Amino acid sequence: MSTDIDTLLRSPKAYQWARKAIDAMETHKAWPTALNFELWLHYVAAKDSDVAAEINTVIESGEHFTDQVGANIAAHHLPAAKLSGEILNAGKNLTKELNSVSRAIESARETSEIYGQQLATASESLDAQGNAAVRTMVENLSNATRKVHAENQALESQLADTTDELGRLREHLEQVRRDAMTDALTMLANRKAFDESLEQACADSDRTGEVVTLAVVDIDHFKTFNDTWGHQTGDQVLRYVASVIGRIGGEGARLSARYGGEEFAVIFPGERREVAMAALEAVREEISSRTLKRRSTNEDLGAITISTGIAERRRGDPPAAVIEAADGALYAAKRSGRNRTMLAETGSESRAA
Repeated sequence: MSTDIDTLLRSPKAYQWARKAIDAMETHKAWPTALNFELWLHYVAAKDSDVAAEINTVIESGEHFTDQVGANIAAHHLPAAKLSGEILNAGKNLTKELNSVSRAIESARETSEIYGQQLATASESLDAQGNAAVRTMVENLSNATRKVHAENQALESQLADTTDELGRLREHLEQVRRDAMTDALTMLANRKAFDESLEQACADSDRTGEVVTLAVVDIDHFKTFNDTWGHQTGDQVLRYVASVIGRIGGEGARLSARYGGEEFAVIFPGERREVAMAALEAVREEISSRTLKRRSTNEDLGAITISTGIAERRRGDPPAAVIEAADGALYAAKRSGRNRTMLAETGSESRAA
């Protein structure tokens, strides 16, 4: 599983990792800002992460690690950095629109109050005044009516414009939400989306009595592949595997996610483990049967394989329990020689396809 930086910083070795990150920043002349500190923590503590790969690319190119370089990496690989800025801008725009509507409504209210006062005064005056006074009063009422009408038209126009703008803001915030739940490299759901979806699927299962099945997938020998061909080619492999897994995850209520590093997961709400087994076996066979080529040089990379563990959740189990069961089946698949799919049994044994 991928390194959780927040958990790492609360571990007994937190100061050791922090010192390693600061030493790395000093070695590569990266200014010790808070953002750079988070990036370089990934670099020293999660060597296989996308952040570490990007930093390695910068180091190997001889490029100086400026604040702008760090900001670009964070915007691409740290969803929180991108999310906070976009939500802040959207929030400012929303506040601006709502303030504008409030001013328009307040203006219309004041105009209506004045109009009401004029009508009350007119009613009192008509009983005591002659024709000339009536003509003056009618003229005043006519002017007041036109003013109210103009104010109401302006308010309607303002409300129409604001409704359009709020619609655009809603679409933008929805896109921000989708971006925050999507892995930038593979375009599958990210870990946050996976955690939320599995928790919801388990809650629905307890309510409806339907099963939930989870598959955890790992690319075999991916670290060796990365070390041999480099991170850019490794990213190419990750995107390819994600595209195959994504096809089965797009059916019905299923969800395909990048769990972390070279690991993926597929949630099968309402589907038995045998269904998941058939789907993941098809994925395994397709991936292992294809010879990949390096995009930049067209060199043959050979075939890659995946190992998968599948577990069917027992009703009442928390999400962590089904993850642990699927992980156990995955590790059993790896111990058995890799390039296989294994089912977690209700007991301690796992069975291969």
